[in-house]
Amino acid sequence: MNLRDLVYRLYARRVEGRLDHAQVPKHIGVILDGNRRWARAAGGTTEQGHQAGAEKIRELLGWCAETDVEVVTLWLLSTDNLDRPDDELVPLLGIIEDAVRDLAADGRWRVHHVGTLDLLPDRTRSVLKEAEQATAGIDGILVNVAVGYGGRQEIAHAVRSILLDHARKGTSFEELAEIVDIDLIAEHLYTRGQPDPDLVIRTSGEQRLSGFMLWQSAHSEYYFCEVFWPAFRKVDFLRALRDYAARHRRYGG
Repeated sequence: MNLRDLVYRLYARRVEGRLDHAQVPKHIGVILDGNRRWARAAGGTTEQGHQAGAEKIRELLGWCAETDVEVVTLWLLSTDNLDRPDDELVPLLGIIEDAVRDLAADGRWRVHHVGTLDLLPDRTRSVLKEAEQATAGIDGILVNVAVGYGGRQEIAHAVRSILLDHARKGTSFEELAEIVDIDLIAEHLYTRGQPDPDLVIRTSGEQRLSGFMLWQSAHSEYYFCEVFWPAFRKVDFLRALRDYAARHRRYGG
């Protein structure tokens, strides 16, 4: 171990030792950004960048387990990403499929897909469904894998679902207008039944949500980290938790 690694470990332990577990967010959303830029900076390929990003997920979930986080939402592929050239998209989907299989095989996490299945290839859909089924009975961190996900699409999907449900019941438009409220819409989101994210982390220095959990993040705290996702370290994670704990959440009060 070199001096730099030793200093880093000592600093990480110091930050962790001062962390108040009573103030840890229960649901963390993570925008895993910067894989391609990390690869370019390292002289590697785009595919290597995505692979390195996928390998970081296991570390993140281990840190979450150590700090009593209960739900983690990982944005792995947006609906906009589906427009990327096939020579990048096809390998990326394969990497995501392998990552989801690994999560399911680990035995510690309960996997749940959030996103539009209809936009994904058959093989990707099958992997996501199988991972959900295989982990349904696991009492561990709930891991939402956001694949083919967009916040606007999610809200549009929820509205369509409400309309279809009540059309089948014979509800009139006037009656439906009377009962539509925040709770009804929330029941038709991909994350129905889950707590909203307390903290949203985005890596790579970008300071925007890009459509991530637009409905659920109304009261979330945001933490923007300069480091690219594959280089995200435990100390970066602990800093995010420390920053969150120092904030006073008023919910408009």
